[in-house]
Amino acid sequence: MISQTLTERRQKVLHIVIQEYVRTGQPVSSKKILDIHNLGVSAATIRNDLAALEEKGLLTHPHTSAGRVPTDAGYRYYVEYLIAEEELSLVERRRIRAEFSLARQELDQWLRLSTTVLANATQGAALATAPRASMASTFKHVELVAIQDRRVLLVLVLQSGTVKQQLLDLDKPAEQATLTTVSNELNDRLIGENGAKIQQSMAILSPFAKQIALLIVDLMERIDNREGRQIYRDGLAKVLDAHEFVDSESVRTIVQILEERTLLEQVVGDYDYRQGIQVIIAGDGRYSELQEIGLVIGQYGSTDHATGILGVVGPLHMSYGRTISAVRFVSTLMSDVVQEIHG
Repeated sequence: MISQTLTERRQKVLHIVIQEYVRTGQPVSSKKILDIHNLGVSAATIRNDLAALEEKGLLTHPHTSAGRVPTDAGYRYYVEYLIAEEELSLVERRRIRAEFSLARQELDQWLRLSTTVLANATQGAALATAPRASMASTFKHVELVAIQDRRVLLVLVLQSGTVKQQLLDLDKPAEQATLTTVSNELNDRLIGENGAKIQQSMAILSPFAKQIALLIVDLMERIDNREGRQIYRDGLAKVLDAHEFVDSESVRTIVQILEERTLLEQVVGDYDYRQGIQVIIAGDGRYSELQEIGLVIGQYGSTDHATGILGVVGPLHMSYGRTISAVRFVSTLMSDVVQEIHG
């Protein structure tokens, strides 16, 4: 309803105040607005506009300052009606694509890279959750490597791209040729099967291969139990440099979001990411713990296979346009990764 009652000039004034506050972290006065933009009106008119925006709850002024700062509602109005995504430059997008192309084909490395890239692009704290599979893990490949005497390295690769390594101590030494034969037997017979199907296939396996298959089932069950719980993060130092976070309570909140899964799961679970990138401002009235926090969160992956969450946590005065663009771009790259893994 507010969007229908704001004049074009007052929308522009609000836009200027928010952009300048994002840039400087300082209250914005009518003089500052006129110094930056020639709006063709007097300082008195701009002061009236600022007062009207404050009356509508979109701006406020701290203490006795003549300048205004955005309110939570002001940020929400800006995101919904005024924002223009600040696309990452062609150079930035090429660099990010190059970094992803150089990464090894392991999901763990992709996730770590995604948070580092997002943190650098937005100067915020980035987070990502491992993709949660829409169904139980399925077998793709196993390799047994002789290490020393009876010690063997088992390398398990799942269809989701998850790679798990485990050292085994055999009852007696085994030549690499024997280990390779068993690996080939398992790869031929188990590809594409989940833990339950592998257990049903035990009867057709050789005794040694059967022992390894039991270990594989145990590993897959443990992976399924922890899947999606791990949170990858980067950039905490960047966001704590923001001027809002001199307050110890705000610092505690930002660390809590990044370190404690309970709050993050609660926040993430309340939004429908099929509608696109979600912008959560000051907790959207749902979370009192997030009063000084802004979050931009998106989903990556494939609903047919696995999905995860990717986002940025920062102060309320974060650059929402650039952050939304960065999250959208990196989530698209991560979706391509998941599609390639399952393809």
